[in-house]
Amino acid sequence: MEKPVIEFKNIGKSFSGNAVLEGISFSIQPGEIHAIMGENGAGKSTLLNILHGIYTPTAGEVFLAGERTAFSSIQDAIEKGIFKVHQEVSVIPALTVGQNITLGYEPQKGLFVDYARLNEETDAILQRLKCHFRSTDKASKLSTGEMQMLAIAKALFHKAQVISFDEPTAALSDNEVNAFFDVVRELKASGITIIYVTHRLNEIFQIVDRVSILRDGRYIGTYKVADITREQLIKSMVGRDVAAFAVRQHQGLVQAETVLEVRNLAREGVFSPVSFQLHKGELLGFAGLVGAKRTDVMRVLFGADKKTSGEIFVKGRKAEIKSPVDALRQGIGLIPENRKTQGMVRMLTNADNVGLASIKKFCRLGFVNHAQKQKNCETFIEQINLSPRDPLYITENLSGGNQQKVVIAKWLSTDADILIFDEPTKGVDVGAKAEIYRLMEELLAKGKSIIMVSSEMMEIIGMSDRVLVMREGSLEAELSREELTEERVLHFAMGGEDSFENECNAAHK
Repeated sequence: MEKPVIEFKNIGKSFSGNAVLEGISFSIQPGEIHAIMGENGAGKSTLLNILHGIYTPTAGEVFLAGERTAFSSIQDAIEKGIFKVHQEVSVIPALTVGQNITLGYEPQKGLFVDYARLNEETDAILQRLKCHFRSTDKASKLSTGEMQMLAIAKALFHKAQVISFDEPTAALSDNEVNAFFDVVRELKASGITIIYVTHRLNEIFQIVDRVSILRDGRYIGTYKVADITREQLIKSMVGRDVAAFAVRQHQGLVQAETVLEVRNLAREGVFSPVSFQLHKGELLGFAGLVGAKRTDVMRVLFGADKKTSGEIFVKGRKAEIKSPVDALRQGIGLIPENRKTQGMVRMLTNADNVGLASIKKFCRLGFVNHAQKQKNCETFIEQINLSPRDPLYITENLSGGNQQKVVIAKWLSTDADILIFDEPTKGVDVGAKAEIYRLMEELLAKGKSIIMVSSEMMEIIGMSDRVLVMREGSLEAELSREELTEERVLHFAMGGEDSFENECNAAHK
């Protein structure tokens, strides 16, 4: 076997005396696509941060092509051929694509930047990646998928031999995912080693050669993807069977009472009139492809965006919802798709974030009772099974799954009766998903009602009592639980002939 391009030997890392990694040892071969998997909080990001020079290990050594190495910074790692493409690619919008790719390393002509050479070199890389944009285009015009290609082009500009990807497909459409996979395969064929971090199990079996599993900061094993099943992979990650994945444990919770009725709600130029009802104890799923405008409907319903027309009734009474504050008064809460920018304040503690939407409960004479707010958080820490169980822990430092739990707890603290979950398990591992599904079922059992927007078919089919399918801003179909199949949902999501309107017309004949 070839000498490993990267070898971790007994890597350990502690923060304030708390061990995050212990005795991590495994190797990555040249030119392979190697996934690192584990539940949120397993230590994947910490290990990558050590590789990329962000953290220094407390114990152990990293070997690069057989030589012991210790990167002192991100730039040090880049100069030695190790590059990371982050989940949320950041660009400088005012600069061109070429300027973003070469930033800090622009080719010089005397005292000035050689723009002709800069554009020529970056265009050659973009052409290799089969990108439709060019070096002189403004970065502000790029889509999410194109920004990711820009980041890969930057890695190739720096002649990276190892590129790591952190949740690379989380914000991509299906077409963009397929294009991304083609690029990754081309990089592998050219001898570049790929480190791949994802929670999407289907991607592992599509593109990865070997996978290394971490659990609770410890190394579990490395497996050839061809030799392991989905069930074995999940069990290695969580230490238990998760056979009932995205499957309702308790059904028949839907009651006759209508808690929410939406009549002809529309936002001009975004989505056409939408009408539906939500019943007490019901989980109503919203399915559709990227661009179906499901999130836009939820934002208008929550008062985050203005409606053009339509009416909203809560428990039989017309509700004027012009802002999120109005929605909260009506007992409606929203767990947004982007938890980091819309669901929490990064530098606040768990207690602060959990109490954000219900802060009035802890105020007396204009002052906040911090002890009461902390006690409130402790109550929900137990309910949501947060790790670590510390109300004073900074939320930003939590794993993605635990951040999502804090956002959910924020709305549980308001005692809202109607909860909108927008992509509730996006970027969350299978263990944390099971915890979120458990929480959702507990809420339904207490008489709460849930609207769930999800792009995961297993989640939509497994968790919903009823599903509404949207396509390009219009409501295409309403499916009962008995009608739910992947083929049927996709049929309407992709513009099947027998649309919702045709079904309604047939029902009235």
